Amino acid sequence: MAEIIQKDGTWVFDGDTLRLTPGRDKNVSLLRRELGELLVPLTALAGISFEQGKKSGRLRLRLRDGADPLLHATGGRLTEPHDPYQLTVESDRYGVAEYFVDEVRNALLLDQVPSGPVDAYLLPGPSVPLSVSAGDGVASFDGERVRLEWKWQAEDAKSAAGPRTLPLSDIVSVEWQPTVGLENGHLRFTVRAAPTKAPPKYDPNAVELWGFKRDPLMALVAAAVQARLPHPAAASAIPAGPESARPAEDAPAPAPAAEDDHDALLRRLRELGELHRSGVLTDEEFSQAKQAVLKRM
Repeated sequence: MAEIIQKDGTWVFDGDTLRLTPGRDKNVSLLRRELGELLVPLTALAGISFEQGKKSGRLRLRLRDGADPLLHATGGRLTEPHDPYQLTVESDRYGVAEYFVDEVRNALLLDQVPSGPVDAYLLPGPSVPLSVSAGDGVASFDGERVRLEWKWQAEDAKSAAGPRTLPLSDIVSVEWQPTVGLENGHLRFTVRAAPTKAPPKYDPNAVELWGFKRDPLMALVAAAVQARLPHPAAASAIPAGPESARPAEDAPAPAPAAEDDHDALLRRLRELGELHRSGVLTDEEFSQAKQAVLKRM
């Protein structure tokens, strides 16, 4: 087991799962504290890295595309203090951080975890019910329906329409966008048969965000809804063509076992090359792993 304890949080790896617990330090963001402890299965990881700095370093997890509804709903726009997959490491714990990285990387290699996208969420998303007040409204979600209520600062068009209740079955997609510069952020729901190009300020299916402290909490609502929507891979799945309907007797005969094994080793070499190029493997780790595969060939 590998463990690193910091003011920013505690990460523990038992060989199969990473347990990420946010710290209690005042600098830990409100979103991470509300999100709470995360259990990340090894199969959800695409890689891990550690970056050293003069005063502090940073551990980073890279998840496979489509593994986490929070990352999908926020589109990778969570900034550094709110990202639960980053951990600030004090300089006197650099050695521990490097050991932690080695343990996770070795497990990824031994289990031959691919780094490509997945077709189902591997993390459950935030628990429900939950309710967040930020910007010009309050967004609540109980697992079956979203309710949007407006504050006095909301535009008259929203206030006059009154609270909105959106059944989950009517929601096509959800998006959280942070405030950037002079551009306000938003939490927006795209509703079936009611598309709109109205700015979030006037959209009755969107909460406009103004860059205040509680804005990132709206990402929790987005993630909880996203986790209960069809996985994005399902929407982009290509229907099977005529080839799939071919009778079993017409299917090509399987290749000899030795050839299968040789092809598998070639694929493994390509995977190792990709891991090395993406920085998951160091030069030494890549060389050792490659030599092991070449010996088997």
